[in-house]
Amino acid sequence: MSTWEPKIAAFFCNWCTYGAADLAGVSRMQYPTGIRVIRLPCSGRVSPKFILAAFRSGVDGVWVSGCHPGDCHYIEGNYYARRKFALLKNLLEHMGIEPGRLHFSWISSAESTKFVEVAEFVVDSVKKLGPANRMIKEAPAAVLF
Repeated sequence: MSTWEPKIAAFFCNWCTYGAADLAGVSRMQYPTGIRVIRLPCSGRVSPKFILAAFRSGVDGVWVSGCHPGDCHYIEGNYYARRKFALLKNLLEHMGIEPGRLHFSWISSAESTKFVEVAEFVVDSVKKLGPANRMIKEAPAAVLF
């Protein structure tokens, strides 16, 4: 179990967090390798269906990150995201998915150090929980969507 690395689906805002991830890579900063990035125009574009589909496909954790509130490229996208995420955490817990498997953050494109710190925190948090329960993977699609 000590060699197990969690699979993390990461939904990143193109304008901020994705830029921070790119800057971390260009700067040769080291961060966990189990993160698979899905680049979106805005964190407000992340649908709860995307997160449920990620868990259904077998990831151990999901990380959504975008611009700091008030600095959204699309004016209010991250405010919409924040509201959706607050409700979604309760739904996931009701479905039997531990709250520590879903993470949200706000990282600007200049914060590569913060990106690395949050990436390590997300992976460590999910790693402590162990592999995800695969019950959601076997649930009928009508239940999830």
